[in-house]
Amino acid sequence: MDKQLIALEKTFGYSRLTEIEAPFILDRGIKLYLKRDDLLHPIISGNKWRKLKYILDHALACETHTLISMGGAYSNHLHALAYTGKLLGIKTVGIIRGEQPKVLNPTLLDLQAWGMQLQFVSRSDYRQLRDYKQHDALPNLKLGEYWLPEGGAMVLALQGVAELLDEIDIDYDTLCVPCGTATTLAGIVSAAEKDKTILGFSALKGASYLNEEVTNLIKNESCHNKRWFIHLNYHFGGFAKKNADLLDFIEQFEVQHAIPLEPIYTAKMLYGIFDLIQKGHFSAGQKIIAVHTGGLQGNRSVA
Repeated sequence: MDKQLIALEKTFGYSRLTEIEAPFILDRGIKLYLKRDDLLHPIISGNKWRKLKYILDHALACETHTLISMGGAYSNHLHALAYTGKLLGIKTVGIIRGEQPKVLNPTLLDLQAWGMQLQFVSRSDYRQLRDYKQHDALPNLKLGEYWLPEGGAMVLALQGVAELLDEIDIDYDTLCVPCGTATTLAGIVSAAEKDKTILGFSALKGASYLNEEVTNLIKNESCHNKRWFIHLNYHFGGFAKKNADLLDFIEQFEVQHAIPLEPIYTAKMLYGIFDLIQKGHFSAGQKIIAVHTGGLQGNRSVA
């Protein structure tokens, strides 16, 4: 791996496992742990670094001077990319979904402060960008420019995500992750042991297409885990949508466990896990690990 990336990674913290204890969990004979990827870095937190790591290594090997990617106005992916680009001395361009707001939110202000060039496009043009899956696929790329699809959804991202599994030092039955592009889920599925169950929890409404996205990302991984499933009913109305039930859940969770959550990804997953436990979905004796994928910076914009 590139020396710059090795040096950067040495500044990262440690993602520890924290047991989540609650009477209804213990009464069912279940152990639930939260893998605190939110502790990896104050800005490049959680699955953002894991997905970017080997993409950036490839980009540096290609003598890239400009990284171009896409995301929404609250994008954790663009937030991490802009900051990393600043640290590495690489220019960044962020293609943002929707019209430019009169007042930039905290996420967009950070991107701008870190030198990312912001380009706002219509939602229809944004959707078309999703067709470009490879680093050199974006039309009219110039020499030295490198394209990252939405959320870093590239096969290169799987390797970094898979390293998450090497950090788990306890036996478990089920591993859970929230899903946006489902790239993190795909990375785990590509490397998880065959007897483990891998569950994704979609943060988006109408996201059955994510099953195909995962299948396409892992199609060349001949030994991938086949016991995976995406829960589609814990989106609370759609991406970045929330209601009183979710907000009450976040408040109670943070009070009881002193762990910060955000309402877009991790809170929805944990709500789903709690609901499934209460409904008897998991058998007694199960050990479940849920991944906190970070992205807490988004709380400033969706408050």
